[in-house]
Amino acid sequence: MDTAVELVEIYLRLNGYLTLSEWQIQTLSDAGQWQTLTDVDILGLRFPGEIYLADLHDAALRETMRMTGELLMLEDDTVDVIVGEVKEGEAVFNPAVAHHETLHTALHRLAWLYEEGDLEKIIEDLGDHGVCHTPARGGGVVRTRLVAFGRASGLTMNTVPIGQILERLATIFDTYDQVLRSMKFSNPAAATLNLLHKTGFQISRDS
Repeated sequence: MDTAVELVEIYLRLNGYLTLSEWQIQTLSDAGQWQTLTDVDILGLRFPGEIYLADLHDAALRETMRMTGELLMLEDDTVDVIVGEVKEGEAVFNPAVAHHETLHTALHRLAWLYEEGDLEKIIEDLGDHGVCHTPARGGGVVRTRLVAFGRASGLTMNTVPIGQILERLATIFDTYDQVLRSMKFSNPAAATLNLLHKTGFQISRDS
């Protein structure tokens, strides 16, 4: 897996997202041959509610474990769905990510979240605006959005600077050292960050 994708995935998971990564989208060509249209680097799903790094019965102590997810612009009482493009360079979208075939294949996995018949509207809105708010099946709201992770000058609904993700992960590993020290990470990027922290290295941006 790409290192940048690994960084994004561990940040999303720490903040309560269920994820699929590097998912190849297959499509049938005009010649009748199956081909890979593109990869969806990251598909994330987060249900509403607070997320804690560890579950504790003591309310005051539990609050110290709360993940704020400030880079993710979470909205109260809203399911968040991210179709993400991850770049080591500039945070831009591969044009194929917004193709109907790509979005339909990706969002069909989550179709139960949406009210019957909403999927086509969501795909159209994502292509036009990059974000769509729709009713959730059974009540509530689902926010579905395209997000590019990479080098960027600022944070927006559709762009998350990967440098800020790295800085935030470094802070999490430092702040929650006693919690994370005993964990084993299958994600190589997370394991490397954990090792650097354990051995005393610090990650900081040049001024």
